[in-house]
Amino acid sequence: MFAMVLAQPGPISLIAMLSLGFFLGMRHATDADHVVAVSTIVARERRISSAAIIGMMWGAGHTITILAVGSGIILFTLVIPPRLGLSMEFSVGLMLIFLGLVNLKSFRGKVVELKTEPAAPHAHVHDMAATEESFHPVGAHTHAGSGSVDFMDHRFGKWKLYQWLRPLVVGLVHGLAGSAAVALLVLTTLHDSRWAVAYLLTFGIGTIAGMMVITVAMASALHYAGSRSEWINRRLALATGFLSVAFGLFIVYQMGIVHGLFTSHPNWTPQ
Repeated sequence: MFAMVLAQPGPISLIAMLSLGFFLGMRHATDADHVVAVSTIVARERRISSAAIIGMMWGAGHTITILAVGSGIILFTLVIPPRLGLSMEFSVGLMLIFLGLVNLKSFRGKVVELKTEPAAPHAHVHDMAATEESFHPVGAHTHAGSGSVDFMDHRFGKWKLYQWLRPLVVGLVHGLAGSAAVALLVLTTLHDSRWAVAYLLTFGIGTIAGMMVITVAMASALHYAGSRSEWINRRLALATGFLSVAFGLFIVYQMGIVHGLFTSHPNWTPQ
């Protein structure tokens, strides 16, 4: 589809090329693995402004990888070996599994918390700030389902840098999956390396814009559902966890077994 659009006869003006890259970047943001990955993060967030930042940082991470790998292919004619290409795709599957498990574990912790709350509100009293401060950092008071990620959320969740880094890292990993395909597609159509890199940049900006729209829409829907029913809210978070794990396992199977990452004859075609 992209090749057909880019390969239209006649000269391509700079404005038309940049506009095309922007809108194709927005469409790229709607790829299934991207939406599933970001949904696992947004499912834990209810504020619209925070959801927009999540989308922006995810898109920024994705753009950094696209530019780094794509520029290497365009400017230095780098060739990505099949095993390395499969490994990049495989890492996306692992990331999806990890994000899904984090959501499922968080959901399980909330369920256990709700069941035990009436009978045992808390094991210690919160009437002295010093007491609370001395117990929480070392994990003496941890709710069921809290692991290393939940501890980091509890410890650093109020830090803007931490809130930005999490979706940024996820975007960096996801950028690995499609960077080679996008660069090779541009290279076959735009033979001027400067235009090709400019196209990658506008493609990335479009991806940022598209992902911001998606995350804001998700957060709005979750906020509306949560205000209506906490039960629906929790089930949506559970669904995103299961979907992410299932999609991640599918990618891991495709790259590792079907395309032969773990065999002596890997078969990889950028797409």
